[in-house]
Amino acid sequence: MGAQLIDGKAIAAEKRKAMMSRIESMKQQGFVPGLAVILVGENPASMSYVKGKIRDCKEVGIYSELIRFPDTVTEERLLAEIAELNENKEINGILVQLPLPNQISEQKVIQAIRPEKDVDGFHPINVGRLVTKQEGFVSCTPAGIIEMLKAIDVPVAGKHVVVVGRSNIVGKPASLLFLNLDATVTICHSKTKPLSQYTQQADILIAAAGREGLIHAEDIKPGAIVIDVGMNRNAAGKLVGDVSFEEVKEKAGFITPVPGGVGPMTRVMLLENTLIAADRQNKKGSL
Repeated sequence: MGAQLIDGKAIAAEKRKAMMSRIESMKQQGFVPGLAVILVGENPASMSYVKGKIRDCKEVGIYSELIRFPDTVTEERLLAEIAELNENKEINGILVQLPLPNQISEQKVIQAIRPEKDVDGFHPINVGRLVTKQEGFVSCTPAGIIEMLKAIDVPVAGKHVVVVGRSNIVGKPASLLFLNLDATVTICHSKTKPLSQYTQQADILIAAAGREGLIHAEDIKPGAIVIDVGMNRNAAGKLVGDVSFEEVKEKAGFITPVPGGVGPMTRVMLLENTLIAADRQNKKGSL
């Protein structure tokens, strides 16, 4: 029969549509949500991502600023810019596009952003709030995965979720999110042997290792929900995931495509986090 496709692009479009009325309501109350995006250097992938984020903001009505620096910028100068944005009342969210040049500490940059403006959800305080189930910001990709599952009416509580990958951006926060939603979570990584022993047990499989063709049909159980977070370029230059899509789709219950699956959800959750930041700051009277 084959898996049902989880159309992240369509789900994200519906969320953007709903956001527009929320933003209009905010504007009628006298404030416009604002996002600042900092881009260092001219990495083609980073430039493409940033362009998409700015375009998304314009589409839904979020005020955005793109701040660019050459890859020779000093850490001191970048941190000074972040300090200014922390005080800027027109800016509710701050995003620094990673990766950064070697002369700049990513951790120092992440920690320089005020937690209430950390719409990427990378600040240690926001990570700690996720661990302890407190209000904060969650990394956009894991948050987007949860929204996808809600959109297809898949309950998470009681499910066995296997996460392949342990990055700070996807694997770890995704694991915590699912745990907070009462799933049983197994985290796998490059040292997990044999990987299939664990992936075959998954009701929900999150593939986020960054390895082309890592997951094959024999690695999943029939009817599993397969979420492919991988973004890889194959030998032909085509964008592919961590999952061998054509074979796995014949065995899975649901599956996300690459592209058009998790990627659009990551982008829309950045907008969502920016709106949440604006709303919280407005209620606290800090705008």
